[in-house]
Amino acid sequence: MYPIFLKTEQLQFLIVGGGNVALEKLEFLIKSSPNAEITMVAPYYREATLDFVTNKPNIKLIHRTFNSFFLRGKHIVIATTDDPVVNQKIHYFCKKKRILVNVADTPDLCDFYMGGIVTKGNLKIAISTNGKSPTLAKRMRQWLEALLPDEMDDLLTTLRDYRTTLKGDFAYKVKTMNAVTKSLLS
Repeated sequence: MYPIFLKTEQLQFLIVGGGNVALEKLEFLIKSSPNAEITMVAPYYREATLDFVTNKPNIKLIHRTFNSFFLRGKHIVIATTDDPVVNQKIHYFCKKKRILVNVADTPDLCDFYMGGIVTKGNLKIAISTNGKSPTLAKRMRQWLEALLPDEMDDLLTTLRDYRTTLKGDFAYKVKTMNAVTKSLLS
């Protein structure tokens, strides 16, 4: 597994399903990337989902059953239906169109896993168990969120501002920033 941070505002997401898992994946994406463009396709949606998308113009709900037509222009698909046949169909069409796909709770049908993400302002820490235990990733996320202070974003801003004042070559800047941030671990 190779962790990456995607510029989600430059991608088009599709979530197939309207149940609890779909809402969980939607909330996860929006928490980390509030402006991500997300389309959801399902014949019905939970009331909680309808409430969640209120006043979020970047989330579009389509009240229909899945059809491969909905994959057009999408970069990442998350299948959350409770029908294994439909999920396999989604996986098949995504692979055919070279679209990254995650089929919830089916690691063999996933190109990627949605691990835990700790977000403190601009600091993001990704946690993965390579699909072995999403519950442990969730607990680690909760632990780190409680451990890290909310002022992490202030620290990041201060460090960025300080870095811009440094003169010299790249090696000098790295050495100086390493010396400054070393005290964070003591």
